[in-house]
Amino acid sequence: MTTNASAILIADDQRDVLEALRLLLKSEGLTCLTASSPAEVLETLGKRSVGVLLMDLNYTRDTTSGREGLELLGKVRALDADLPVVVMTAWGSIEVAVEAMRLGAADFVEKPWDNTRLLSILRNQQALRASRLQARKLERENEILRGEDAPAGFIADSPPMRALLEAVRRVAPTRANLLILGENGTGKGVIADLVHRQSSRADKPFVKVNMGGIPDTIFEAEMFGHVRGAFTDAKGDRIGRFELADGGTLFMDEIGNIPMAQQPKLLRVLEDGEFERLGSSRTQKVDVRLVSATNADLGVEVAEGRFRKDLLYRMNTVELRLPPLRERREDIVPLARSFLARFGKRYGREDVRLGPAAERALMAYPWPGNVRELSHLMERAVLLAAGALIDQLDLAGAADPASEPSGPDFSGLTLDQAEERMIRAALERSAGNIQRAADALGLSRPALYRRLEKYGIGGGT
Repeated sequence: MTTNASAILIADDQRDVLEALRLLLKSEGLTCLTASSPAEVLETLGKRSVGVLLMDLNYTRDTTSGREGLELLGKVRALDADLPVVVMTAWGSIEVAVEAMRLGAADFVEKPWDNTRLLSILRNQQALRASRLQARKLERENEILRGEDAPAGFIADSPPMRALLEAVRRVAPTRANLLILGENGTGKGVIADLVHRQSSRADKPFVKVNMGGIPDTIFEAEMFGHVRGAFTDAKGDRIGRFELADGGTLFMDEIGNIPMAQQPKLLRVLEDGEFERLGSSRTQKVDVRLVSATNADLGVEVAEGRFRKDLLYRMNTVELRLPPLRERREDIVPLARSFLARFGKRYGREDVRLGPAAERALMAYPWPGNVRELSHLMERAVLLAAGALIDQLDLAGAADPASEPSGPDFSGLTLDQAEERMIRAALERSAGNIQRAADALGLSRPALYRRLEKYGIGGGT
């Protein structure tokens, strides 16, 4: 099946209607496909994925009752239960539209349609479809390596992590809002994902938002959406993150960065499940489970007047603390091996493995950047290691427990430049002994000599 997840499939047996809609959508920069019969709709959906289906309820077999369209709707829902379907019905046939909504249609428009309303409905449904597809993509990327519900590469064998997972197992099925605390790079997003997977909302949207990346000026539009004309650049309606997450889970990372002026708006939707899009007076209701995360001390933020106490109480019905990597040392080497396998497959180096000296260096290192730092280090090692055996010298920052936490900076270097730097470092550490440097680099002595000649590096014994 090919994919065009943003395309709109239009189904109507009247060619003038199809052409009018095609020209309207094209003028708005929207991609569309057309079908003139129920059979053609099903054939198209069997070949490709689309963003929205806009379909008439009456076709040549029966032009008044809408039964043919309702039958088609049932078949479409069986093919793709997540596909948004907007039905078109003639004026005065509202009861048929209501029946279509009961059978799973997302919305309806009357013929003759209002262009503005139709475009707003289609764009909103496109955004919802894109959110669902993104959630599916993230799930595919997080294929299970350990345990039925754990994301890919998830290692939790240490006692602190086993205790955390037991807490997750108890609270995930509930409706309670969760606050995940932990240092940068510990994997708070992974735990939020795990909570969603183990909840009763697992088949609903999982929407992530980094609160530190939302400027104060667009906070309300980003979180609650806006209507056309709400501000200068609002050329159409847009749904916000809460609406996208309706029925599912909203993960708000870096929650401590929410500006004080915006906190009452967030508190209201958490307390009442109600909000208004920016520029609209119509109150909407949502059912969202909130999972928040931060590395800040929110108690201090409250004491110093930068965070509302009532908002904190609403967010942290249950508090989960994620231990730093240095407190879960049993997981370090298994995590490193898992990352090596992942990046080895990505870069065509499935033969790479950790040597004993590298494992000792990893265990001795303090890991100020936690699991994220370990992941980045293993990716660099896969890219830069000359041989299949990852040695201490391939580990940059973790090679020497006393070294600077960030290790050498390879940013901006080509692979040749990085390799030259690693060879010079190996020679320096081995006091110029070629054999020792070659062993550390996982190279034969002749292979190292060839590289010395290539880079114009002299000396060595």
